[in-house]
Amino acid sequence: MQGDLMATTLGHYVLYVRDIAASTEFYRTIVGLDIAGDTFGGRAVALTGGRTHHELLLIEVGNAQGPLQGHRIGLYHVGWCIGDDDEQLREALQRCQEANVNIVGMSDHGISHSLYILDPDGNEIELYIDMPSFDWKNDDTWLEYPIRPLRL
Repeated sequence: MQGDLMATTLGHYVLYVRDIAASTEFYRTIVGLDIAGDTFGGRAVALTGGRTHHELLLIEVGNAQGPLQGHRIGLYHVGWCIGDDDEQLREALQRCQEANVNIVGMSDHGISHSLYILDPDGNEIELYIDMPSFDWKNDDTWLEYPIRPLRL
């Protein structure tokens, strides 16, 4: 993939943290982000600088039970926004397939559609498009939207 094939914007990054309250307070008071909302019973907090629905998602895994148990502390993935149309995501999927990039998932998040891939070192990268019809500034229901499989 060449950088001139699609417009990309660093959209967000997701961190696994031990203590959601301490991490949220740090990113609010030190970095200056605002809370966009929380989910998973307060075990995940979305923060924004106002540019998009979340520039940072914190997921608490310190003493987590269930599906979060056992995750490492630190970077989960970095999300690159590549547009606002599924056709752009289909083109990215095709380029990844042609280049034999490891595709680890495709998800419909309601507010966005995502393609999850691994870089050559195994770091997870999300290529996504925002759904232009979703008013994230006035509607935080995206935080509770059930993640569904995406079919392109």
